[in-house]
Amino acid sequence: MRRAIGLLSLALVALSPWAPAQAQAPKEVVIGILYPLSGPVAQVGIDSVNAVKMAVEIINSGGSTLNLPLGKTAGLPGLGGAKIRLVIVDHQGKPDVGQAEAERLITQEKVHALYGAYFSSVTATASQVAERYGMPYLNAESSSPGLTERGFKWFFRTSPHDGHFSVAMFDFMKDLEKRRGVKIKTLGIMHEDTLFGVDSAKVQEELAKKRGYNVVVKMAYRAKTTSLDAEVGKLKAANPDVFLPTSYTSDAFIFVKTAKNLDYNPKMLIAQNAGWTDPSFLTEMGKDAEGHITRAPFALDMADKKPMIKPINELFKKLKDNPGGRDISDVPARAFTGFVVLADAINRAKSVNPEEIRKALVATNMPPKQLIMPWSGVRFDEKGQNTGVRAILQQVQKGKYATIYPFELAAADVVYPLTPWKDRK
Repeated sequence: MRRAIGLLSLALVALSPWAPAQAQAPKEVVIGILYPLSGPVAQVGIDSVNAVKMAVEIINSGGSTLNLPLGKTAGLPGLGGAKIRLVIVDHQGKPDVGQAEAERLITQEKVHALYGAYFSSVTATASQVAERYGMPYLNAESSSPGLTERGFKWFFRTSPHDGHFSVAMFDFMKDLEKRRGVKIKTLGIMHEDTLFGVDSAKVQEELAKKRGYNVVVKMAYRAKTTSLDAEVGKLKAANPDVFLPTSYTSDAFIFVKTAKNLDYNPKMLIAQNAGWTDPSFLTEMGKDAEGHITRAPFALDMADKKPMIKPINELFKKLKDNPGGRDISDVPARAFTGFVVLADAINRAKSVNPEEIRKALVATNMPPKQLIMPWSGVRFDEKGQNTGVRAILQQVQKGKYATIYPFELAAADVVYPLTPWKDRK
């Protein structure tokens, strides 16, 4: 009888759609990719998808000399050489679309994991679907701190969140005061009204109180607005020493143009990336962006300290979907890194069973030498947040981003204060 029961159990395992890889390795691993591929931030989504495709090409082709956990052999060796296939969707920056697409990817496309989606608000709804279905979800760039405070079992984030970034901003201000002998007293906070902006502003206001800065103006505006005249007028009247904006691409464009038109001149501007690190920002704003500071987790000018940056950037520039051969930037660099982490976990799981993938993600311990990011590694805490993150600050100088903080990693000195509009040539 025991022998019969044992044989029956083995048969049921073999028939299970999540049978261990050792029993029957899949020919392919299917990953659902969610990004904004249309709308005002489409370029960020397109670049991120290109970075993910680049990672897949490295992994699937084999023969790579890069110091990555995968790529030496073709496919995923832990799954008998299974190749990765992507199912890419455009969530248009809309949480409801992201939610619907996440469900479709799981129930119809039968993906083995979800990945993306840049917008914190979309990541929030899509990951709720993944949590309900018990589907691993890895996010590489959404920065709302609350995403890893929901008690989710299946959600993992490799990148810093706004708390990490904002702490770096406030550390920088204090260190700059000591270094230059200046005194920063007042701050102005402006943010778009989705989850990204609201959470960012909340963290910044809390840090301001702890660090002894006076927030003289704090205001929200409607995301994807067509005018910021009233908001910039209030900023000019309040005249804070440092202006802290949280804006996506189109809003960042509007702010810069409005600030110039209304002659608003803060001594320093420190942005919560997003619009300020979109590849189109410098192209569109040109000299008007000079001196602006943004937080970031990645910088090309750190190539001397992170030698893998240069070959990865060269691969990115040569992609057929990258007209003009633009350099890899902040968000696609994070997308590339996060996807390699996910693929490595699936390979170590030796299975497409969701629970086995989740366990492998929990056990992740990727060393810094395998990353193009300035992090101490990738290790997830009990909330799914990477504890090895490190934020940096960059400033637009002579038409390019230059790392200015932490000072020991700096490629350039800080330009302070900002040059008034009337003195710019």
